[in-house]
Amino acid sequence: MFRRMFAMMLSGMILFTAFGFQPATAQSTNDQPAIEKTRSKVQKMGVGSNARVEVKLRDNTQLKGYISDADRDSFTVVDSKTGSSKTMSYADTSTVKKAGSGLSGKSWIILGVAAVGALVTWAVVKPALCDGGAQTRGPC
Repeated sequence: MFRRMFAMMLSGMILFTAFGFQPATAQSTNDQPAIEKTRSKVQKMGVGSNARVEVKLRDNTQLKGYISDADRDSFTVVDSKTGSSKTMSYADTSTVKKAGSGLSGKSWIILGVAAVGALVTWAVVKPALCDGGAQTRGPC
């Protein structure tokens, strides 16, 4: 009985040490290209209230604002609404993109209206052009 209990405890401890601990890894040199890419994006966007950005950090927090200062190792983002500033290093940053990049809500509405208009036009025009399959050319 004692041997069996000891064997189970020993195997449990071995499994715990193998799967229970996640080793902490330091920033390696293979992250360097990503850091350089982020640094070049920030430098290209510039500094000032017109340099509006959306920043996603490695801990999945997101910041929106403008870049007020950009150094060699870090940059500062100021939140437009609250006025608070946060300085972060390029290594802590996951992605940096211009704020509002992509299609706006108005653009999506216009595209949707155009698609619905094209479908309605096709539904009306096709029966007028195709008279029961007698025509073999055109959209039939």
